Amino acid sequence: MPDPLPSLRMPPIGFAHRGASADAPENTIEAFTLARRLGASGLESDVWLTADGEVVLDHDGVVRTGVRRRPIRGVQRADLPAHIPTLAELYDACGTDAEVSLDVKDADAAAPVVAVAREAGGDALGRLWLCSPDWEVAASWRGLSDDVKLVDSTRLKRMKEGTERRAAAISDAGIDAVNLHWSDWSGGLVTLFHRFGRHALGWDAQYRRQLDALLLMGIDGVFSDHVERMVDALAGRPPAVEPT
Repeated sequence: MPDPLPSLRMPPIGFAHRGASADAPENTIEAFTLARRLGASGLESDVWLTADGEVVLDHDGVVRTGVRRRPIRGVQRADLPAHIPTLAELYDACGTDAEVSLDVKDADAAAPVVAVAREAGGDALGRLWLCSPDWEVAASWRGLSDDVKLVDSTRLKRMKEGTERRAAAISDAGIDAVNLHWSDWSGGLVTLFHRFGRHALGWDAQYRRQLDALLLMGIDGVFSDHVERMVDALAGRPPAVEPT
């Protein structure tokens, strides 16, 4: 196997997508704590605000109350299903020494998220990665904290201006990283963003061959549902037999 291209993060971050979601109910404290026990160095989720301003972790941002489906934004924290945790509960359960990547689905949640991380103390602010599909929205959060990492979470096909211009733009705007689907990355593209000092992150890397390919490219972080598989890849252990 060829030597991997250099990474800005050694070792790269292993983000457990919605916790150890291949082995436990996604976005639950059970899934997050299991991910840490299995060796994930990072946790990932989506973040929303409740009607009373609590920062909670859920993928769709819609919950069933009785026979109705309602957006979390219109529901009080006390009325949410018990399995939906707050960000503060995540820090209480998992500590502040893991990287935490949050897709900010409700742009109004960015400031409260930073406030929760600041209150958690320890390394929480410096290990917080705030992601948006609109890099200009992400750039508007820079004033919330100099320590928080900001992420342009997108797809290659959406970079209409071209990759080099995007890399220059996000660098100038103070965006720390770009997060692309694993299949969008190449070694040359990782090198390009590294040249501008931006981290390269790859999501939806579910199989060992995908994880190994990203690591050879010099990726700085990967996202996977399969935490044990991801941890083995990051450690360079031989892969188990996987479905084709």
